[in-house]
Amino acid sequence: MVIGRAWGLVVTGFVLAGVVSVAAHHSVLPFDGTTPTTVTGKVTRVLWRNPHTYLSLDVERDGRVERWTIESEAVVVLERLGWTKGSIATGDTITSTGARARDGRLMMRCVVVLLADGTRLTCFPGTPGAHARSREEHDAT
Repeated sequence: MVIGRAWGLVVTGFVLAGVVSVAAHHSVLPFDGTTPTTVTGKVTRVLWRNPHTYLSLDVERDGRVERWTIESEAVVVLERLGWTKGSIATGDTITSTGARARDGRLMMRCVVVLLADGTRLTCFPGTPGAHARSREEHDAT
């Protein structure tokens, strides 16, 4: 009986730790959404993966180059918003607006990306102008 109770506590502990971990993972608290930040730069890296996609940008400011990291949603979410794996490539110049990291790092949580040709890509559902594609629209691309 004691072993059964101890085992139950261990399992409960692991489950609770997993719940806390998942909740922490999806938090946007590290980003300051009250003051939008906009940067324009050349894409140096695209990480098209789950659970988040990332872009690295070289942004010129005051005669020096800053390396920014732009974090966005999971691949499936971006695809539903109209993105494709080829929407942004290394070497492209883009403008990204989002919530900057509260700790001052050169990092932001993406709200919208503007491509050089004027195409506007939203980064998460609920953004004004966001278009969630149907499965048929997605499969057609």
